[in-house]
Amino acid sequence: MTDTILIVGATGLIGGLVTRKLVEQGVDKHMHLLLRRPYRKDVGKAEIHVQLQENWPKTIAKIKPDIVISCLGSTMKKAGSQKEFAAVDRDLVADVGVAAKAAGARQFITVSSTMADSSASSFYLKIKGEAEDLLRAQNFDRLDIIRPGLLRGEREGDNRVAESLAIAASPIMDMLLQGKLRRYRSILASDVAAAIVMMTAESDPGEFVHGNDAIWAMV
Repeated sequence: MTDTILIVGATGLIGGLVTRKLVEQGVDKHMHLLLRRPYRKDVGKAEIHVQLQENWPKTIAKIKPDIVISCLGSTMKKAGSQKEFAAVDRDLVADVGVAAKAAGARQFITVSSTMADSSASSFYLKIKGEAEDLLRAQNFDRLDIIRPGLLRGEREGDNRVAESLAIAASPIMDMLLQGKLRRYRSILASDVAAAIVMMTAESDPGEFVHGNDAIWAMV
């Protein structure tokens, strides 16, 4: 029996790549996309649900996913304030986790950030860490937390000047980041997406945190 897979955040860089790879593998008839805005790319036979965020829990309950992949994420600039950033990167991620658990999902895969920590002094890392903690509290059979370094890939309609400059400098910086610092190296979003797709086939229970090296080992 094929698992029912739900993807949230499919309009983003990694979410879009994950969606494309799963369609290519032919599992689209068992796939659902839950979105805040319309998605105009080809998703094969996958079912698209465009809903207000407050309606997401009811939709998740109807889908009854076995596996949930969360690629939700914003930026401070895009969100407009710390409150709005936290509303997506922590609160919405957690709400999806609660609803997924209630609907019977056994596996939850979430894209977080290198150095995410609920006790971090950095607001960004603190919010990412709090989201992870809230997901842990759901006690999924399997929880996969992805902590990639700087993502390399083409983002549509999302101009991030500082990030673009960092990516341009990444070939040199990556060579300087050795040992434990390898987790800060840049990484292709397509590699992250490929690893996520591979995780959907894993059945071992527990919590797994995947940094750059773990992702590269999979692909």
